[in-house]
Amino acid sequence: MKKALLLIGLIFTCFLSAQDDLSLDYYLPQQLTYDPSIPKPIDIIGHEVGEWHVTHDKLMFYMQALAEASDRITIENRGTTFEGRPILLLTVTSPENHGRLEEIRQQHLALSEAGGSNTNVENMPIVVYQGFSVHGNEPSGANAGLAYAYYLAAAQGPEIDEMLKNSVILMDPSYNPDGLQRFAYWANTNRNMNLTADNNDREYHEVWPGGRTNHYWFDINRDWLPVQLPESRARIKTFHRWLPNILTDHHEMGTNSTFFYQPGEPTRVHPLTPKLNQELTAEIGTYHAQALDKIGSLYYSEENYDDYYYGKGSTFPDVVGSIGILFEQASSRGHIQESENGVLTFPFTIRNQFTTALSTVEAAQKMRTKLLNYQRDFYRDLRSEAGRSKTKAFLFGDEKDGAKAWHLAEILERQNIDIHELGQDITLGGKRYKKGNSYVVPLEQKNHRLIRAMFEKRTTFTDSLFYDISAWTFPLAFNLDYAELTSLSNAGPRIGELKELPGSVSGESPYAYLFEWHEYYTPKALNQILEKGLRAKVAQYPFSMNGVNYDYGTVMIPVQNQVLGKRELYEFLTGVAKDSHIRITAVNTGQTQGIDLGSGDFEPVKKQKVALIVGEGIRSYDAGEIWHLFDTRYQITLTKIDTEYLGRADLSSYTDIIIPGTWGSAGLNKSSTEKLKEWVKAGGTLIGYRNTANWFDKNEFLDLNFKKDSLVAKNVTFGKRQDFRGAQVTGGAIFEARIDRSHPINFGYKNNTLALFRNTNIYLEPEKDSYNNPIQYTPSPLLSGYISEENAALISNSTPFKVSSMGKGKVILFTDNTNFRAFWYGTNKLLMNAIFFGDMM
Repeated sequence: MKKALLLIGLIFTCFLSAQDDLSLDYYLPQQLTYDPSIPKPIDIIGHEVGEWHVTHDKLMFYMQALAEASDRITIENRGTTFEGRPILLLTVTSPENHGRLEEIRQQHLALSEAGGSNTNVENMPIVVYQGFSVHGNEPSGANAGLAYAYYLAAAQGPEIDEMLKNSVILMDPSYNPDGLQRFAYWANTNRNMNLTADNNDREYHEVWPGGRTNHYWFDINRDWLPVQLPESRARIKTFHRWLPNILTDHHEMGTNSTFFYQPGEPTRVHPLTPKLNQELTAEIGTYHAQALDKIGSLYYSEENYDDYYYGKGSTFPDVVGSIGILFEQASSRGHIQESENGVLTFPFTIRNQFTTALSTVEAAQKMRTKLLNYQRDFYRDLRSEAGRSKTKAFLFGDEKDGAKAWHLAEILERQNIDIHELGQDITLGGKRYKKGNSYVVPLEQKNHRLIRAMFEKRTTFTDSLFYDISAWTFPLAFNLDYAELTSLSNAGPRIGELKELPGSVSGESPYAYLFEWHEYYTPKALNQILEKGLRAKVAQYPFSMNGVNYDYGTVMIPVQNQVLGKRELYEFLTGVAKDSHIRITAVNTGQTQGIDLGSGDFEPVKKQKVALIVGEGIRSYDAGEIWHLFDTRYQITLTKIDTEYLGRADLSSYTDIIIPGTWGSAGLNKSSTEKLKEWVKAGGTLIGYRNTANWFDKNEFLDLNFKKDSLVAKNVTFGKRQDFRGAQVTGGAIFEARIDRSHPINFGYKNNTLALFRNTNIYLEPEKDSYNNPIQYTPSPLLSGYISEENAALISNSTPFKVSSMGKGKVILFTDNTNFRAFWYGTNKLLMNAIFFGDMM
């Protein structure tokens, strides 16, 4: 006990002295010498590492200075973030290796090719990708990168020379430049000159939405598989360009924690990940343990975190023949903070990240041939495995919507997966696949496991707890028809490069123009039309004319009585069609089979002005997904109104207000609540998501009947209580709903069922009148992912959508997230239907 108390006392002293007498020596191995011609961080950024939080601009300046001063480092800019910050990559190796870098890369990639089985790896460099601070308010990683990059550039001696000779290090100094900049600003502007460790200080309580996310408030650590964001697209391109043997991902966790490194929970590893992957991960972990032991840092592994969802940075490598390593450091969330383990300083958190960055490259050196052989054997086994599969390809498409299928093909292309055209129109399983709107993905190619990971449906698991989502089946996420093929007879030519989808108008009309609502970008087109001041109407029923069947939701633009003349209207719509990748048909008569174009069943569509409630009480992820959808996909202007000043804002000009997922009372006080209620009564449409259901019910916006469970723990020990509760969490799974296509909420959907993503346990009783349940879960709705038996009973036949009148306005509720992580293309249109057609419901 005395020894333990002495050790804790020493650690406390180290904490305090690290902050009080700070220099680069605190981090660096002292047995080495360092090249004096290499600039230290303080020479460029003006402060010691850990004295202040480095801003992204200073981080960039230092990395550029190192590349200029050192012949071991080159730097490249792989693109820009939404806020225009460079997405940098440092390549670090010996000067000799830099002279033949492309040769090294080609030799390395050859390991994964058919001819690589006999490649001798004895003298081949290992490739290590090290990335820092994907969450901007987990800054110890990026700040450690300052010291680490200096070490790589300046350290001298046989040991470092040997390491550089045998390695190519790809260093990503900031996975999330925009978030890092936002958090550094917060921490620095609230820093006391006399540092306070009291966690009540403002320094440790960021304002909403915090620095974790990127510009549109996305957790970009979840985007490695769908690659929807610029930061992800840059790094996935680098990953496939090199196929690194190890990828590290430096994070932070709660202040009262210690330090975590992988492997994670042994029972929560994706079945497509080889067992040897986890064994190698554990062996690498022994190097981290030794390094952390030397500096007296507490740590753990094989707990809390898992290796299931392949969209995370530390798990994605596992399905492509690499080893992904997650590091989680207890966070000071500022400069110094009290914790259960004593006073935690920012420099101490940096030192742990720096230490494990070094132990990673040490492990890479000691395990070099083993890891290179693992990657070679991984791809050799894949080739053998693919040849034995009865399934030869996946087919996906939508005969009515080319854009959604195109965007899924775009993701596959980014993941270096070969895609083929469909050879000819075919019908399979009652679904029609149209050439040009459909794609074939052969399984017998370089990485069929990655394809399976994206296309498979899985409903059985070895564990009932998940750190992230349990399902992400991409064709379901995109609401596409898809099938497994036992031959490639329907495959057309391989697509070398996806070309942008066309858009056109069939001709100039003196009467009217029509376009169906099925295409993904029709909301963008309709918004452009309405913003121009043109009149448009929407068909409430199907009709046909000139041999063409037009579905519910077809949009009609009459030629007469418009703000544009006949020729100008045609030219404008031609631009709209090209911009939105849709086909607009010119018609010369209003007579149809069904409702005529002059029928009262064509409802006028109004120009919309939409506001989004953000701020305290609102889930920033949910809000960011909606903001991103409007801003980047549909180019619809969106006003973000903060809960802090909602009560003072003039809402009279808005047609629609959206409340994303909420925490507790949604941050809305009584006066804001009453203001929204009066606004709805005056004719507005209020749209709520997920937990907003409880707020709607409590404040009498909607009268909801919730389905509740009566689950009681029986024969569950105290030690297992958290597992018992965790098993009831629906962390993210996919469910099937029946839809009434005649209801405006479902305009633009061609099938009678729809796959919905769900990560809540909000279950609503259906209405007695069937027409009031336009979206309703089927009796056994689970398509892919995990749900407990108790919740499976509750979701059966429940309804995820409600709409009700209030005065002249409408209140609309979605219990599920229709915009999840920007890649759930298949249900984006539900929100657009609520916006444009809400007053018809």
